[in-house]
Amino acid sequence: MPNIDKFAVVLPVFNEQDNLQALFREIRTAAEKTGRDWETVFVDDCSTDRSLEVIRSIAEENPETVRYVSFAENRGQSAAFCAGFDAAEAPVVITMDADGQNDPADIGAMLEEYAKGHDMVVGWRANRKDTFSKKIASKFANRIRDAFTADGVRDTGCSLKVMNREMLLKLPRFRNMHRFLPALMRLQGASVSEVKVNHRPRVSGVSKYSNWERAVQGIYDLIGVRWLMSRHFDYDVKERK
Repeated sequence: MPNIDKFAVVLPVFNEQDNLQALFREIRTAAEKTGRDWETVFVDDCSTDRSLEVIRSIAEENPETVRYVSFAENRGQSAAFCAGFDAAEAPVVITMDADGQNDPADIGAMLEEYAKGHDMVVGWRANRKDTFSKKIASKFANRIRDAFTADGVRDTGCSLKVMNREMLLKLPRFRNMHRFLPALMRLQGASVSEVKVNHRPRVSGVSKYSNWERAVQGIYDLIGVRWLMSRHFDYDVKERK
């Protein structure tokens, strides 16, 4: 059975100053309900608002459960996730967005699914609270991605995921790799499951990407990931001295 005595919630942050305090309070409530040890790792991606100041305040008020990493320059969401994976001390990592649209109340159910013997549990936003154009674009992107990668996941764009940290640290790192985590984890032999999760409308701040930007970057990334998958190898050891 997987070790879930302690888990780390990793939050990449870019200009989300108005969401952070309320989101952390929700994370703390959900984490304490699990009865397990936990930590939160904020990664500030060189925000231009007061996000880092708010994160510092949360860390000072919660020194036993909160740490943070602050980038010297903007490096993107994948880099922020990876910095959080590196900084985490727990064997299980939970990722979520800092915009408040992922619901921390889902953490408990996702951990229970993970405890069944999976290496990764992906949230499935069955009822998304986004604009019509964003939902259509996401549905189209998921179908194209699955055709290229065959990851078998309905909603890889959902940032709410529970993952084995040891396996995460072995993944190849590249820009936008967070969009392909299920496929990359499967290359490591991971057992991947899905859980239906709540999705909430954004209350503060604005989306950082347009549908067009996601589409253009997505096509380029898909070609690279498909190449990577086609060149992947592993091996079994018969004998060692």
